[in-house]
Amino acid sequence: MREFLKYVGRFLFLVGIQTLVLNQLEMGLGIHPMIYPLFIVLLPFEFKMIQMMLIAFLMGILIDIGSNTYGLHTSSLVLIAYLRPIIYKAFAQRDGYDPIKEGSMYEMGQLWFLYAFGSLLLIHHFWFFAIEMFKLNELGYILRKTFVSFPVSYIFCMLYQMIFLKKTAAK
Repeated sequence: MREFLKYVGRFLFLVGIQTLVLNQLEMGLGIHPMIYPLFIVLLPFEFKMIQMMLIAFLMGILIDIGSNTYGLHTSSLVLIAYLRPIIYKAFAQRDGYDPIKEGSMYEMGQLWFLYAFGSLLLIHHFWFFAIEMFKLNELGYILRKTFVSFPVSYIFCMLYQMIFLKKTAAK
């Protein structure tokens, strides 16, 4: 029950931070920081894909409602929930994953986190901006927004983990 409440609290916190703070920031240069994809990565490895996709759908819908974005966040989040097992398999350790672990940088290591989460976040951002523009002739603009937003989002996700997860990983 305690684990369930931890994930519900994290879910609500990330939805709130994204809709009330990060979506309101005007950083310039097309930078749009997104921290909520971290939630999907921090789910335990034992979660089935359909469970992750349903959670991603719910989280995306809530963020879309709060942001008035008509499914952009939902489609991007469901996509990375679908791709998570594939990316994890590509970056799997030789012995596989411990079923009780979650994908934080403290439990899996910073290099794994850079590759696995970085890949998922990059895919998420590219899909988000591609759907937002919905024109392939604007590929340069989509790539620019992706590559300027990606590092800012990644840094925010690292800061979130440093502030909120360090104590739980030390247990």
